[in-house]
Amino acid sequence: MTNLSRRSFGILAGTTAAGLCTRSAFAESRTGPLETLVPCRAITRGPKQHWFGYYDKREFDPTNRFVLANEVDFEGRSPTGQDRIGVGYVDTSDDDRWVPIGTSNAWGWQQGCMLQWIGTDGKRVLWNDRQDDSFVCRIYSLDTKQIRTIDKPIYTIAPNGKFGLSADFRRIDNLRPGYGYDGLADPNVDKRAPDDSGIWRVDLETGESTLILSLADVASIAWPDGDKHAEAWHYFNHLLVSPDSERFIVLHRYRPEFDPATLQFKGGFVTRMLTANIDGSDRYVIDPSGYTSHFIWNGNDAVTMWTKPAGRKAGFYDFVDKTDKVTPIGQDKMPSNGHNTYLPAPYQDWILNDTYPDRETSRQTVYLYHVPSGQRFDLGHFPSPSPYRGEWRCDTHPRSSNDGTKIAIDSPHDGGRQVYLLDVADILKSV
Repeated sequence: MTNLSRRSFGILAGTTAAGLCTRSAFAESRTGPLETLVPCRAITRGPKQHWFGYYDKREFDPTNRFVLANEVDFEGRSPTGQDRIGVGYVDTSDDDRWVPIGTSNAWGWQQGCMLQWIGTDGKRVLWNDRQDDSFVCRIYSLDTKQIRTIDKPIYTIAPNGKFGLSADFRRIDNLRPGYGYDGLADPNVDKRAPDDSGIWRVDLETGESTLILSLADVASIAWPDGDKHAEAWHYFNHLLVSPDSERFIVLHRYRPEFDPATLQFKGGFVTRMLTANIDGSDRYVIDPSGYTSHFIWNGNDAVTMWTKPAGRKAGFYDFVDKTDKVTPIGQDKMPSNGHNTYLPAPYQDWILNDTYPDRETSRQTVYLYHVPSGQRFDLGHFPSPSPYRGEWRCDTHPRSSNDGTKIAIDSPHDGGRQVYLLDVADILKSV
């Protein structure tokens, strides 16, 4: 039994004991009250801020003892290429001790530096960094305490731990601020759909990389609305490899208006989702609607996503890969966009999700949805103070432990962003 399972958890708003969920005057003055509905406690502490980032990365080691996080000493502005953060993990069996393992100056508020465990053995950790005039990734060995460098930054890792997929973070920084990295200029800034920018498959052992899908490739795929995209500026965002490591998802996005001289754009972006084999072949436009948002693989053959299919309302839908089969899912209980994942076996019938800050209370809700029964269980309502908006907002981005019984979230409700751990074991037993 680890210290995690023996510790007391604070479950009431306003709890003041060290390490428990609390609510500061800073948060209360701008939001509704904190309300935690399951055992919850902070596992990181100030004075520095801590957060993990995106919801589809592996944050827990196989034993669920070590929980990865980023550490920073400022908030409230965009990071520059000179801003360096710490990366490390929390040892939940040793009084939540912070263990630093490295640093990064290739990061953003929403996805951090793509910090994540490699594979399932719990021996290696990966994150992105900048070295001279290149973005790279670092691979840390827990056994040797040594860091190895690969000359491509990684967006997502295959579940088998053998390879990762890389995207052009320089271009993303221009066209989707907050998701790319500052500090290096995009050599293709004046090109609408360059043929040497796109997605690379990267061997995590050898470091060898291969361009498997270019922006020119996808720009040439016809859209249902005809040639409106022809004069647009294209980029890739959000990649995820299937559980069997055989196919991947990518969001192909474009902005209709962009000025490469000033790096300014007008209006929003249009999105379509593609799937492909891991060598870039057998490409399929699984969602051509233009509205694809958050998504997760549902097994190896389907994707659950927030979107607005033609002729239907916006909501969560299940799309079967390489078919036109589309099924609404949980639309009465999951009526708003959120960061959705499935819990691991044996709880794969549960969707873990969250909401953006409520307009009235500014609280973010984290919840579980049981697909077979249609039941929703709110885990907590977490205040998001008004300074946390726009690029440096702090979404909860809920992430599950490997056994499904613990949920980690990022939250700024106590005067600064920190990582919190929620215990959902009793809920999983109740259905």
